[in-house]
Amino acid sequence: MHRILLILFWTILGLNNVLTQNMDFEDYDPPSTLVVPGEEIHQAKYPFIDVHNHQFGMPDMDLSKLVKDMDDLNMKVMVNLSGRGRGSAEHLKGALENVNQHYPNRFIVFTNIDFNNVDEPGWTENAVAQLENDVRLGAKGLKVYKSLGMHNTDSEGNRVRIDDPRIGPVWEKCGELGIPVLIHSADPKPFWSPHDNQNERWLELKLRSRRKRSDTDPAPWQTIIDEQHNVFRKHKNTTFINAHLGWYANDLATLGELLDEMPNVYTEIGAVIAELGRQPRFAKKFLTKYQDRVLFGKDAWNPEEYYTYFRVLESADEYFPYYKRYHAFWKMYGLDLDDEVLKKIYYKNALNVIPGIDKTLFE
Repeated sequence: MHRILLILFWTILGLNNVLTQNMDFEDYDPPSTLVVPGEEIHQAKYPFIDVHNHQFGMPDMDLSKLVKDMDDLNMKVMVNLSGRGRGSAEHLKGALENVNQHYPNRFIVFTNIDFNNVDEPGWTENAVAQLENDVRLGAKGLKVYKSLGMHNTDSEGNRVRIDDPRIGPVWEKCGELGIPVLIHSADPKPFWSPHDNQNERWLELKLRSRRKRSDTDPAPWQTIIDEQHNVFRKHKNTTFINAHLGWYANDLATLGELLDEMPNVYTEIGAVIAELGRQPRFAKKFLTKYQDRVLFGKDAWNPEEYYTYFRVLESADEYFPYYKRYHAFWKMYGLDLDDEVLKKIYYKNALNVIPGIDKTLFE
């Protein structure tokens, strides 16, 4: 009996080794054995403005809990880009009323426009009128979702281009009103690449298959990006904040060339901190050179995820993890930015670009 049990034990052990050696890629995630100095940073060194956040429930929200979490992070102002929620004017009014009644100096609210059916008679005039009214109500900017250029269609089902001339008066009106346009166009370029072993986003596309794109679904990546840049170039008197470093966080040299060419364009780091954290020396050089053009943004509201942003921007730590492996299977390194660069990214640039922020919060 002892011999039988021993044979069974070794058989099970061998089978387990075989199964382990043949694990799927997404299951391989060993903790690092590297022992180096460093620790999480739970609060930003300087007060900051998050210019890229979404609070769809703001009209009915108890803002006190949100403000407490903001205080813990040292976030002085949050920009809620989803002022109209899913498209309602009442949503915008409710959000502004809630903010103004309880925390008028802690939140900035942007409005949104529905770009579907731009070919219908009066669409342009109605969109401009809505924008003017929303700004009178208290909206401080326009957020453009990636649906423009990807999912919005006209009445015949054709994709609405970002540089559609019927939208031009909207961009011009933003310039006249002195409000910025924070615009998200396309998605990371690897979403358009073959889903194979040469794609850095392989794991993400396996786990989130609906993110996969192609040249016909809805259009080539470069086409969408070029349309966005056409708008930047044509509407020089309007300030644009190009979301997510314009999806050029993995090609900062090209991003720098674009910023040099288009002085009315700023950018922000939401959802791309992993790209900066894997190129600490070059990213530090870039952010130092363009310190007047980059704003702090995060995107999804998960307070503990800000810790990685602070650590990448502020520390000189080495080889620490990112919080979503399917976004980045590599490790992060701190950029150790100079204090003045940090202050500009954290709040000074936003104060120059977004109207209505209480500057006394940063004195």
